[in-house]
Amino acid sequence: MQLSDVINSQWLEPRNLAFEYQAATPFPHIVMPNFIRGEVLAAVADEFPDLAALSSQQVKKFDNLREVKFASKGMASLSPHALILNSYLQSDLFLSWLNALTGIVEPLISDPYLAGGGYHEIRRGGFLKVHADFNKHPRLDLDRRLNLLIYLNRDWLPEWGGALELYGDRMDKADREIPPLFNTAVIFSTTSFTFHGHPDPLNCPPDRARRSLAYYYFSTGRPESEVAAGVHSTIFKQRTSEKF
Repeated sequence: MQLSDVINSQWLEPRNLAFEYQAATPFPHIVMPNFIRGEVLAAVADEFPDLAALSSQQVKKFDNLREVKFASKGMASLSPHALILNSYLQSDLFLSWLNALTGIVEPLISDPYLAGGGYHEIRRGGFLKVHADFNKHPRLDLDRRLNLLIYLNRDWLPEWGGALELYGDRMDKADREIPPLFNTAVIFSTTSFTFHGHPDPLNCPPDRARRSLAYYYFSTGRPESEVAAGVHSTIFKQRTSEKF
């Protein structure tokens, strides 16, 4: 088993990427086009299930003023090729890669429960308002440190929207917008202050959707400066132009 089985060669040496990640604004992150080997991710995308048709045991359906989306639960709904990719992205090899990339000193821990991770899907009219993520694992005494998002959207048009937006201190405009293009991976630090989202309703055709794989990584302990108000669930934050 080697990371080169699934990750393209230009991304295999994390120390070459560490400065870009750690110096990025508004918070540490990196955007990596063509991250996964094409044939690997194509098979995952082709097998993406109809989340709306799955039972409540397999998928969580959000429909409120802060988020309208689908998210799978655990590994039961992952397809055969998604499970293969999952085994690499949760391996000790990839965890060491992430430690080297991010400079996090605590050993990183993957999540066999995929709490909040796995398949994500937003359909026409859906959105996810700007937020900072929950900071503790819901079942384990672990601190959430990193998000990895891998987009599965072929031939995505700019007018459909759906960009991942990163926010700093000001809430009138995103500091960075990242289109959800096929095989674009985004890794970013998860603290009480790393606000991000897809806040505007999606404008894609009815037969298309914004699809991604999400992975979260944890540690035992973290710097106190990364946490506000102790343990918290998702913190939503209004943009200047909205009220919810």
